[in-house]
Amino acid sequence: MQSYTIGQAARLLGVSSDTARRWADAGRVITHRDENGRRLIDGRDLAAFSVEVGQGAAGDGEEAYTSARNAFPGIVTAVKLGDVAAQVEIQAGPHRLVSLLTREAVEELGLEVGMQATARVKSTSVHIDVT
Repeated sequence: MQSYTIGQAARLLGVSSDTARRWADAGRVITHRDENGRRLIDGRDLAAFSVEVGQGAAGDGEEAYTSARNAFPGIVTAVKLGDVAAQVEIQAGPHRLVSLLTREAVEELGLEVGMQATARVKSTSVHIDVT
């Protein structure tokens, strides 16, 4: 499972590193240390916490990051596979994006809960880039 540094988590949550560090210090999100002593957050824990933040439960008035090109970097919070189609949810700061795509595309990208991905919105379609 992928883990994220405090800085990476902050970017995915759309907050400053200081805010993410305060949340970790307060125990709102669980961290662990790697062999170099860096604090890391497990991808599944960050996915669950990002949903909480997106619903306003952890917000502190800071604006979420979005780019002018309609790219929403975030974290995968749900993957629902059908026989042919799939549904992928991404929490990008306060924004929850849902994309319907083929099961084959999800498997090729290796999408799973807790991994970083970028949702790109064009018209009525949401495209997902794995970063």
